[in-house]
Amino acid sequence: MLLTDKTAIVYGAGGSIGGAVARAFAAEGARVHLVGRTRETLDVVAADIKDAEVAVVDALDETAMEEHLAGVGDVDISFNLVTRGDVQGAPLTDMAVDDFLRPVINGARANFITARAAGRRMAERGSGVILTLNSGSAHGSPMMGGTGPADAAIDTLVRNLAIELGPRGVRAVGLWAAGVPETFTVEKLSAVNPAIDEAAVQGIVEGLATMRMTRRNPTLAEVAATAVFAASDHAAGLTGTFVNVTGGMVVR
Repeated sequence: MLLTDKTAIVYGAGGSIGGAVARAFAAEGARVHLVGRTRETLDVVAADIKDAEVAVVDALDETAMEEHLAGVGDVDISFNLVTRGDVQGAPLTDMAVDDFLRPVINGARANFITARAAGRRMAERGSGVILTLNSGSAHGSPMMGGTGPADAAIDTLVRNLAIELGPRGVRAVGLWAAGVPETFTVEKLSAVNPAIDEAAVQGIVEGLATMRMTRRNPTLAEVAATAVFAASDHAAGLTGTFVNVTGGMVVR
């Protein structure tokens, strides 16, 4: 198995993608720590993973994150999948300042806190992988509010982490995974765009597929499998970049 004897922390493990990644890590032999803000959703994922550790911790809380990781000990894989509070569906000229800045601030803060905490410990041991995920919208995505600037900040953070930590044996890799239909529900999407209904969800799914080179949307299983590969020793030369798992969508 690709991740045998490795310890992985998945932040945001109670979400759809976080849960799928955590299950895939465990299936490949990793000891998995599930971290998030909601006990109920974490417990659902933990029920599928033997000996999973569950911790309710806010990734925006620097002190709490450091204390939790100190209790975990050695970590081989740190994957940040924390939600950022993105608001989409309105022109930038109509958007409130707080709605625009929230994903930028929350995304940069959570990824920095988790990556710094893990990176320090990994560098001391001379090995480890820091992973994150965003939509690949940094180069221009209209009607997506602060999503593009937030993605750009995280893209740059990954590259700089890779440059600084690479000589000490630590890799930093991101996944671009825009539009995974299995994660789409009216409830979830309306939290980002209040104008969403069932017809709009179906329209988004179909529209995304036409934008992809493969004319098909990625699945949760494909995203999780890519994460497993990126975290494994088979990807030892992969760092400082984002892997495009958008089903062939061109990310300019």
